[in-house]
Amino acid sequence: MDRLDELYVRRADAIVRLAYLLTGDGALAEDLAQVCFVRLAGRFVHLRDLEAAAAYLRRTVVNLANSHFRHAAVERSFADRQAPAAAIEGIDVASREAVRRVLMRLPPRQRAAVVLRYYEDLSERVTADLLRCRPGRVKSLVSHAMEKLRAEMEGERDG
Repeated sequence: MDRLDELYVRRADAIVRLAYLLTGDGALAEDLAQVCFVRLAGRFVHLRDLEAAAAYLRRTVVNLANSHFRHAAVERSFADRQAPAAAIEGIDVASREAVRRVLMRLPPRQRAAVVLRYYEDLSERVTADLLRCRPGRVKSLVSHAMEKLRAEMEGERDG
């Protein structure tokens, strides 16, 4: 097994999960992950270590997700209108779905900041590098996103 195969085996699932959390669409997440690895294959000879490749994959998936949302505003608004309402009753599939719906209502940049900070457990600095902004901007994005998430979740519980 060569280094690219090894990297794919080790990182593909994590990249698909990250893409899913950024987009909310499993098929799109798999497509974005494949594009990430195709792009990496073209640059693989220039990468010195596998950690640099992992960072490259994360940055690429964030960029691809942002591009998708810039080019698919009509599809996104249609999908948001189609999301069914569900009551929250403890930690189960329905509550996870409610959290996902609320997360998907955040602007893409805020959603990316929350996912990178809390799901990927990345530092503010690494998140800032991925989003190409300053760490203070990451704090602001996460703060505003969490306020919206709390308010929306209260609305989901009350509704």
